[in-house]
Amino acid sequence: MAFFPAPRQAFNRTRQSYLATALALADTHWTRLRGLLGVNSDDFRNGTGLWIVPCHGVHTLGMGFPIDVVYLDREMTVVHIQRDLPPWRLAPVRRQATSVLELPSHVTTATGTAIGDTIEITLAKDYPQTPA
Repeated sequence: MAFFPAPRQAFNRTRQSYLATALALADTHWTRLRGLLGVNSDDFRNGTGLWIVPCHGVHTLGMGFPIDVVYLDREMTVVHIQRDLPPWRLAPVRRQATSVLELPSHVTTATGTAIGDTIEITLAKDYPQTPA
């Protein structure tokens, strides 16, 4: 699906595992507002993800499937994880977070992602990206 461009990836450096290999970026008012609305669970499966910058918390209002939510601070360290957030829910707001990764449900458990892990966002040319 075009919404999830393949060049951007989320890699858990601590666990040496990929969280997403086709990562979309939501960094404008419109893309942050839209988030995953209109995306179905068949399009949002293992390997895909959405990186929301800036972000302190999310919701799943209007969605039809659960997601994992990984909160990252300025240093790209995991400060909170909301596993299997069901549809039509509000996730907690975490003021220390500067960005959030939305991932398919169970990805954080499968990869062993934990608070304190360091996440790296890369483009196809392997340039590390951090939130502004």
